[in-house]
Amino acid sequence: MTDEEVTLTEDGITARYYETETERVLAFERDGATAAVAQNREGYAMLKVRPEPDGDELERYYGFDMAMDHAAELLGVSQYDLPVPEPAEDMGM
Repeated sequence: MTDEEVTLTEDGITARYYETETERVLAFERDGATAAVAQNREGYAMLKVRPEPDGDELERYYGFDMAMDHAAELLGVSQYDLPVPEPAEDMGM
């Protein structure tokens, strides 16, 4: 895990991975729409999907694919269109 923010932009979608004191956060932005996937800093809990990084939780998922599908839905794209910075690739249980 890293304490540095990592940003990746592909096809008009920006992904930002960063860590807070308590969470790992993968935040997305596309044309003003946002979505975020968060997990506890230890990396073993369920993933929380939010409409924005500090927003209220919408749903929890065990699997990264399911969380990414929900995040992509919030952005109006396919989950396969979402860029994933390398430090976030191991999120999920």
